[in-house]
Parts: sequence; structure tokens; C-alpha cells
Amino acid sequence: MNRTHTNDRSARTRKGGADAGKGGSRFGSPAPRRSSGPARSGGYGRRPAPVQGEFALPTTITPALPAVEGFADLGMPEQLLAELGRQGVTVPFPIQGATLPNSLAGRDVLGRGRTGSGKTLAFGLALLARTAGRRAEPRQPLGLILVPTRELAQQVTDALTPYARSVRLRLATVVGGMSIGRQAGVLRGGAEIVVATPGRLKDLIDRGDCRLNQVGVTVLDEADQMADMGFMPQVTALLDQVRPEGQRMLFSATLDRNVDLLVRRYLTDPVVHSVDPSAGAVTTMEHHVLHVHGADKHTATTEIAARDGRVIMFLDTKHAVDRLTQDLLNSGVRAAALHGGKSQPQRTRTLAQFKTGHVSVLVATNVAARGIHVDNLDLVVNVDPPTDHKDYLHRGGRTARAGESGSVVTLVTPNQRRSMVRLMSDAGIRPQITQIHSGDEALRRITGAQAPSGIPVVITAPVAERSRRSATSRGRRRPSSTARRAPVRTSVLGAAA
Repeated sequence: MNRTHTNDRSARTRKGGADAGKGGSRFGSPAPRRSSGPARSGGYGRRPAPVQGEFALPTTITPALPAVEGFADLGMPEQLLAELGRQGVTVPFPIQGATLPNSLAGRDVLGRGRTGSGKTLAFGLALLARTAGRRAEPRQPLGLILVPTRELAQQVTDALTPYARSVRLRLATVVGGMSIGRQAGVLRGGAEIVVATPGRLKDLIDRGDCRLNQVGVTVLDEADQMADMGFMPQVTALLDQVRPEGQRMLFSATLDRNVDLLVRRYLTDPVVHSVDPSAGAVTTMEHHVLHVHGADKHTATTEIAARDGRVIMFLDTKHAVDRLTQDLLNSGVRAAALHGGKSQPQRTRTLAQFKTGHVSVLVATNVAARGIHVDNLDLVVNVDPPTDHKDYLHRGGRTARAGESGSVVTLVTPNQRRSMVRLMSDAGIRPQITQIHSGDEALRRITGAQAPSGIPVVITAPVAERSRRSATSRGRRRPSSTARRAPVRTSVLGAAA
């Protein structure tokens, strides 16, 4: 059965406040209440300086419930158990087996596990089980999942939708780049669970289209990235609006001292489960650093892209992504670009084409470093090496997911070698280092590289998608000439995603 016990926090003081940023202090010391929270600074355009150092896990006062080996051992609704079977999910991943007994009992949870370790179901099943049987009033969700990017929001929504449907809960996805009016309409109709990026959710609250005072379970997914992106003021402002006695769960593949504030201030006596150290390098993942001369780098990149099978290639800037994508298309490689300059419908369509194999190479900025799950993706290439070891780990985490194997390849020119050695040391990784040239055997052996066809290609929508568009167009009535001439007023509302 669904266990709905919640911790009684109303008499307990929150941890955090004025000393939240001090390094080296433990989590058990008393601190001012939430109302005396830290001064807010930063914002959308200001990226805070990262706080260096290993994350100090808090001490749990109340012993954690023991892990389970099967979903049937958990007090979840029968509908969720049946849906797990239909989805072929038979055995809990370690992070699920360890955290679900506690999260279902209402405990706060701090979970760290490598990418692809099952974090979404770890928090999602608990959230759905504890919300099942309730109905949300218009504009007043009962559960909230905060994520840093649109892509991660969509992935979480896709992963949880069949389970939410099984217990008759409504999900709403609230992200920038999409119609805010349409999202407001969904919230007015009532949604028990909201999956949101901080900026767009703030916009909807400011408009009066959403209130968080009924949210009893709040999840922060990839909280460290929200801190890195400068969203901490928005996140804390949102957390201050949910029910103070509610349950909070924080999950991430990496944790660092940038999220100390959240743990101290918003998690009470949390159950801590850490599958991996913060480096989190997957044991089924190979790491290769390929030393290449600058003049040969573009040719080597093109040959890797022409391999049999899909690959994600990461570059630093939108302009570099667009330029490489066009070069690959001109060389006969089915490539598509993904970055923050694309509209959300474009980004969604590109990801769908990549997942189905209609596109074999996804050329992306760090917008694709988290929140993208593609089955059987065995290669990630850092065409431009990342500047931060966490970015490296999250880029690489797109492969070797859910127990599969994969390789992460980084192309390094002579002037980048020293910084790459430092980055790998910070990530706790010892890569295989190989000097390569385009066309040589080592490049083929490591990446499957081959010469491209040289016949330019154009990526078009799949036949099924074109057919749906045509049918939709035929069903629309053509507007009158007066309507066609009428000016259109648009309202621009900023939203972070």
C-alpha cells in the first residue's frame, strides 16, 4: 500500500542561513531559521564562482531503512508495480533499492549516483506513490520536480508519464522556449506533478498562474548544475514557497560544495546514499585522449563522424556547432545541431531524429551534456575539450548508461595537453593517451572512423512526420483576407531554461 507518513518538521529549525557558505563545517550544527536566509545575488546572467572542494556529506541522525532487492518489497500502489512490469523494469538499481524505502516513508533524501544509474525512477516512483489518490486544485500542484534544462525536463516527463498515468496523476512540463500561455492553461486545468525549469516556473508564479503552497514533495534533480548556471536565487525562492513541513529529495550525478546551501537549509535529517564518488567515472566506460595536430583535427573529426553508428560531438560555442554540422552534411554525414540558439520545437525534433537514427551525429554544446538518454549510444567525442571536470563527466555520461559500455574520446591539440592532464586528475580518471592522425589504424580502432562518402546530404523530416503535417494542414481552414492582414501582437516573457 501507499505509505504517506511525513516527517513532522514544524517544530524543527532549518539548517543553513548565515553560515551556509563556510567550508569545512558539518551539517549538524544549529543555524538561523529559513526566514533569515542568505542575501540573494547573481541571477540569470551571472555565473557564480565555483566553490572548490569535495562535497561533505551530512550526518544522518535517524537510521535509514534497509535497502530492498525487489520492487514488490516496497509499499507502492499495485498500479505502479504493474506498470514497472509492463515497462520491463524488474530489479531495482542500487540507488532505487537504497532510497525508495526511505523516500516512501517521507524521509528527505540526498542521492548521488552516476549518470544512467536510475535516479529518475528513484525519486519519481516515490513522488508518484506519495501523491497517488489526491487531486490538485487549479494552479496548485502537489509535487514539484526542478531541473536545470529543457532537455532534462522533457526526459523526466517522458520517463514518468506511463507511471503517472497508471495512478491517474497529471503531469505538466513547464520550461522556457514554449508557449507560456499554453503552459498556464495546463496548470489552470489542474496538474498534480509539475516538472519545471526555475525561470519559467517563476514567470508563471509571477503571473498568478501557479502557487506552490500545496506542494508536499519537492525534488531537485542535478542541483549542482542549477548552482553552476546561476539559478540558485531562483531555486531558493521557489523552495521557500512550498510547504515547510514537506519532503525534499536532492539527486545528482555530481555533488560539490556549491550545493551545500541547499542541503543545509532545506534537507532535514536526510538519508544519504552515494553510489559513486563525485567523479563518478563509470567502470564500463573507456576514456581516450587523442593527441592530434591542429591542422589535422577537422579531418579526423569528420572521419569519426562518418563511422557506423551514432555519436554525440561536443563543442564550446553555437557558431562552432553550426559550422561543423554544415561541414559534415557537405561531406555526406547525417548530422544535426543542438544548442541554446535553437527553438524548443527544433531541439525536440533534432533529439527525436537522433534517437530514431534518422540523424547519426548530434553536434552539440553543453546543453546536451545532461538530460539526454539515448539507448545503445557507445561513443561521445569532445571535439573541444571541456574546461571543467564536471562538464567532462556529464558529457561522457551520455554513453555507458544503465550498465551498457561506451567510450569517451577527447581530441587534444598540443597547446591543450597540460590543461587536459589537470582536468583528468580532477575527474579522477586515467585515460588511454594515443597520438593519432586522420586515416590511421589507431583512429579506426578506437572510434570506428572511416572516410565519408563526400556526397552532400540534406536532413528532411521523416515520412511519418511529413504525413502528419500534411494531414494537419489539410484540416485547417484558411483565414480570411482580413484576418491575414490583421497585425499580430506578441508578448515576450523571459524564461530561463
